[in-house]
Amino acid sequence: MKKIVLITLVLGFMTSCGSKDKGELVGVKGKKWHPEKPYGMTLIPGGAFVMGKSDDDIADVQDAPTRTVSVRSFYMDETEITNSEYRQFVYWVRDSILREQLAEMADLEGKTTDDEGIGAYAYLSTEEDDLTPYEKYMIDTYGDEQRKINKDVDLVFETEDYPDELYSEVFDNLYLPLEESYNGQRTWDWDQFKFEYTYMDIEEAAKYHGVPGVKRSDFIYKEPVLVYPDTTVWVRDFEYSYNEPMHNDYFWHQAYGDYPVVGITWKQAKAFCQWRTLVKNIYKKEKGQQYINSFRLPSEAEWEYAARGGLEGATYPWGGPYTKNDRGCFMANFKPLRGNYAADQALYTVEADAYEPNDYNLYNMAGNVSEWVLSTYDPGSYEYSSSINPSVNDVDNERKVIRGGSWKDVAYFLQVSSRDYEYADSARSYIGFRTVQDYMGTDVTANAATN
Repeated sequence: MKKIVLITLVLGFMTSCGSKDKGELVGVKGKKWHPEKPYGMTLIPGGAFVMGKSDDDIADVQDAPTRTVSVRSFYMDETEITNSEYRQFVYWVRDSILREQLAEMADLEGKTTDDEGIGAYAYLSTEEDDLTPYEKYMIDTYGDEQRKINKDVDLVFETEDYPDELYSEVFDNLYLPLEESYNGQRTWDWDQFKFEYTYMDIEEAAKYHGVPGVKRSDFIYKEPVLVYPDTTVWVRDFEYSYNEPMHNDYFWHQAYGDYPVVGITWKQAKAFCQWRTLVKNIYKKEKGQQYINSFRLPSEAEWEYAARGGLEGATYPWGGPYTKNDRGCFMANFKPLRGNYAADQALYTVEADAYEPNDYNLYNMAGNVSEWVLSTYDPGSYEYSSSINPSVNDVDNERKVIRGGSWKDVAYFLQVSSRDYEYADSARSYIGFRTVQDYMGTDVTANAATN
């Protein structure tokens, strides 16, 4: 026993010789990290606030009793996600699928990157001399799905510039059939364009931690989601109403690029958050920097806290209790008066940065479009949810909370405490979303106690 102890001590002594820590407990140093404010977001300093209806519940819904809750600091998009921003997601998914299918076609035809035409889009070489040891191991262990796509060559979208017939065939298969085209325009078959991501149900996994036979993989799920907005909502939401121009142009035309995207389901909004995280972390990896926290939908408490902008007991993001300012101008885009939609200078939606922001520099937290949040709608959730970072998201409950009211709603739904819901797989012409990201650290608070 003495010999074993002695050998252990000698080995430990030998490993510390020449080290820079001088034998002290200095901790493990990671990559240098600097806090980075996400583009287009503002910091919402954490703190406590009174959540719920602080005045009469005119609708007598009784689903938002007042209670004091605390939330941690987080970043939030200053505006609702716009058509232009969501199109970046749609195009990324489309282009990724095109590149994958071009590579598959090139592989099927025996083409390589040394060949012309579709060969330029072939998988990168798997010759041993062209691979790093890690890449070789991954291909040998997990198969050909580990092969890399050639992303250095641009995709060609003009038909007269297609490089060969094989390239034309791939593109043709991703358009709607020719007989379904009209006015000389072919349309992408968006039912083929899905974004698939994996996620882990942390809450469920925590419940079964340490249970014999339960594996981590039991709580990891794949979620394929169609990415294209449902533009037919402009027609379906309003019977006996002429809204075809909005159906045809609202998402695609650059005239509406800075307007909030609509026709998005709760599930699509979550997929967008996953994609936004993925794209940023791809960039971080290329730069050798630490990954970011995930983008996500805000909890209901976070949304209301941010909408209040630091104002206690306010009815609206600007205070209240009125929807007009001292010059008689409406403060948001909604359905004022007796249904005079244009009285607030907007018939449908407006630009995402229209009207004045609240004191956290957040635009349109009331009106314009209602916003998906992460939380599940339960009329009694305020009674049993935690008082610190409250979040209720029942995976079996498809009713998801929307907040803020929209261009077609009356003033009641614009109140920061009003709750409403829609089903997770439903899309509407008046529902959009914005994202949040957790702040690293806990030293930023809006109402720290003073001695």
